[in-house]
Amino acid sequence: MPNKKMGKNDPEKKAKQEAEANTPEKEEKTAAQEPEAETKPSALEEENAQLKDKLLRTLAEYDNFRKRSQKEKESIYPDAVADTVQNFLPVLDNFERAMAFECTDEEFRKGMDLIQKAFNEALTKLGIEEIPALGQAFDPNLHSAVMHVEDENFAENTICEVFQKGYKLGDRVIRFAMVKVAN
Repeated sequence: MPNKKMGKNDPEKKAKQEAEANTPEKEEKTAAQEPEAETKPSALEEENAQLKDKLLRTLAEYDNFRKRSQKEKESIYPDAVADTVQNFLPVLDNFERAMAFECTDEEFRKGMDLIQKAFNEALTKLGIEEIPALGQAFDPNLHSAVMHVEDENFAENTICEVFQKGYKLGDRVIRFAMVKVAN
């Protein structure tokens, strides 16, 4: 029965396969694969740590962007108001100069007073305040001294005359008051 075909369940074939599986070369390969298996989780852990770090940095960057955008958004309105009011101040100055002259027509004078009052109310609604100057101590953060005078009627460093009113929005000076200071 030498011509007999070997079947799948041939005992000799099984024994040969088991012997090959237990050879020292196979054992070395299995031993060499074990450290790789140990390094794979550490590589995965390292990749996981890198991804977590990247996520945290991205979240921090987004949070900074959100805060910066909020600050910019909050500063846009006051900046726009200050720029706009700064353009209207020369008109107000001219209006006040015109009101300083005598007018014989009382109805006209009342109308002009109402316009000036409305203009000042509009500035107040926008948060614009006139910088107090006359009789105040000179403050270079609020006033611009264009003249100095020796006057014994005023204390030293006191504003004795205002040439142009100054205005501010909160703590921000829109226009410095141009003044004469007594020394």
